[in-house]
Amino acid sequence: MSLLQRLEMRQGQALVMTPQLLQAIKLLQLSHLDLTAYVDAELERNPLLERVEGDPTGDVAERGQDTGSEAGEGGETESWLKDDMAPDRATMESALDTRLDNVFADETPMPREQGGGDTLSLTPAPYGSTGGSFDGELPDFEASLTAEISLREHLAAQLDLATRDPQDRLIGGFLIDAVDEAGYCRESLDLVADRLGADLDQVARVLKLVQTFDPPGVAARDLAECLAIQLREQDRFDPAMQALVSRLDLVAKRDFSALRKLCGVDDEDLVEMLAEIRRLDPKPGRAFGTSAVEVLVPDVFVRAAPDGSWLIELNSEALPRVLVNQSYYSRVSKGAVADGDKSFLSECLQNANWLTRSLEQRARTILKVATEIVRQQDAFFVHGVAHLRPLNLKTVAEAIGMHESTVSRVTSNKSIGTSRGTLEMKYFFTAAIPGAAGAASHSSEAVRYRIKQLVDAEANDVLSDDALVQRLHDEGIEIARRTVAKYRESLRIPSSIERRRERSAQAGAGLGA
Repeated sequence: MSLLQRLEMRQGQALVMTPQLLQAIKLLQLSHLDLTAYVDAELERNPLLERVEGDPTGDVAERGQDTGSEAGEGGETESWLKDDMAPDRATMESALDTRLDNVFADETPMPREQGGGDTLSLTPAPYGSTGGSFDGELPDFEASLTAEISLREHLAAQLDLATRDPQDRLIGGFLIDAVDEAGYCRESLDLVADRLGADLDQVARVLKLVQTFDPPGVAARDLAECLAIQLREQDRFDPAMQALVSRLDLVAKRDFSALRKLCGVDDEDLVEMLAEIRRLDPKPGRAFGTSAVEVLVPDVFVRAAPDGSWLIELNSEALPRVLVNQSYYSRVSKGAVADGDKSFLSECLQNANWLTRSLEQRARTILKVATEIVRQQDAFFVHGVAHLRPLNLKTVAEAIGMHESTVSRVTSNKSIGTSRGTLEMKYFFTAAIPGAAGAASHSSEAVRYRIKQLVDAEANDVLSDDALVQRLHDEGIEIARRTVAKYRESLRIPSSIERRRERSAQAGAGLGA
């Protein structure tokens, strides 16, 4: 075997991932919040980009005033505005049907050197002014906003009122810092005592003190202690309830016969005790310092047309609109002399043009994919979840002539607003469950919905997983028992044994099914 070195020239094609192409791919998979943040950063970085907002006519007029009007024309316009908007005193008094000097006296306090003395003002001075003058600077708007109190601040304020002992305050502050967002103190008392060099009994006593603070159940070390604190607050922690709280594992399993023996109560009392447990708050700290709920803003709207078809349109609020200020570029480029300035302006113009084209291409692609999804899932929009069809990315990609990866990027972090709610685009892509006897396949989401319907319709006869499999088979759905169990658990539906126990307990208490 011989090794040779030689030079060869070959011609081939290869895809070069330019920065512009990477930017277009990145924009395609961004959500509207991330896209807005990205565009805002580009607006700060690129002086040739400007946001389109408000009245487009006003925008055009503004840009025209920057580039088209001459000094003489501007002076005539200003003079015409002054003549038209400044009528004489008699005309204004006639229009207002009163005299201009018919006003209330200034009731704001005057400075002492102007004869104001110590008189009180009947009306407050103008916001941000001093002594009736508007010369003062207005305070920052954010400084006038009230911040939401956090759980730590709420507990620290109660600790200051509960004890004056500096050691107890130090230990209490450390324990309050160890409370998580749910309101639980996960820190070990032995570890706290070692870190602070305090006695373990003193740490336990301060923890009991913190556990008496509002909200009830705060600083508990586990769920059972949290529920016990709330029950003591309501004076309902009797021996039967104490035994029930100590065996929450049996409550989760719905083993009502074991709970009746443990608590020494009948079915009716047990049902009332369980209902009382459910009314308690398992996470007392979630009411403090929580972030604001963000509403899912749809990228595409789907509405029914009068002729029975569907109208698909993009949400303009979720699409940032930017334009390239060509007039500003032409004005600035005339004064650019240095090569560095010219290259900077050229690069800014190229990036601005590419960004606007990428945003337009992104909008067209989203609309194209959404239109095909609506066409494929037409029965869902008409009849509901039960008629959802199985769908994958390949089917949509082949229908619109795109690659699967492009469709995957479009459907990521995007949502569709429908009459049935705002749903993620990924919701419409579900696996296929084969039909019985060669029938058409069914969507996994539709099968999950059917399982929930069958369980909700149970009367005295509780359906096991095998019974659910048989019911679905009779309806033309070929599904395995383990798949039914997986779907049932994902819907948080208890097993047939647990449901049967709960129904028997309710029947024994006389509450019905």
